[in-house]
Amino acid sequence: MPYIDKYGYFVIFCSLMLELIALPFPGQVMMTYVGFLVYQGHLSWGTAILVATAGSCFGITFTYLLGRKLRSPVVERYGPLVHFGPKQLDKMSRWYNKHGNIVLMFSYYVPGVRHFTGYFAGVSKLPPRIFIIFAYTGALVWTSTFITLGRLLGPQWDLLNGTIKNYIIITVIVCLILIALYFLYKFRLQFKHFLVYVFRKIVDLFKKDSSRL
Repeated sequence: MPYIDKYGYFVIFCSLMLELIALPFPGQVMMTYVGFLVYQGHLSWGTAILVATAGSCFGITFTYLLGRKLRSPVVERYGPLVHFGPKQLDKMSRWYNKHGNIVLMFSYYVPGVRHFTGYFAGVSKLPPRIFIIFAYTGALVWTSTFITLGRLLGPQWDLLNGTIKNYIIITVIVCLILIALYFLYKFRLQFKHFLVYVFRKIVDLFKKDSSRL
């Protein structure tokens, strides 16, 4: 926050750009503080939103282009390690081309998701026109929301900070549960075979002990 006070728009742009590249910057909390500075008259509301939106757009575009460039090498080299080969990639690409616009619009509000949306859009080869329209619109709405909330709350801007922290914790827990359920469903057959194998080994062990007696 002292850096925002001193360097203003430059820090706003860089912070949101780096957050969307997947570095741990508290973007939403920072934007509410920016809104408070707008309330005090130190920053311009319109300029702050434009700079924050530009930083967000720059960051997510960088990840999108990186995802497109690394798509084939990464999938070919590391895909088999996580059961994610060309077929799974094509399936994800079809899904993302169908629903990616919604994901791009609303992922900004979900911590831990917005950091990787650009990568997935690039890997899925979402058309650039669709990416630009929905990613940039989502960035504008996201930055406008939190900067405006900080401006409206004024001196009480920090009250939103606690709400955001609780929101982040709940979101992370829900995401972890969903990920666990996904892998449980995906690997249910392998897990079932593993349990059967262990059970048989235990039975065989007891049979050997019984025969000795």
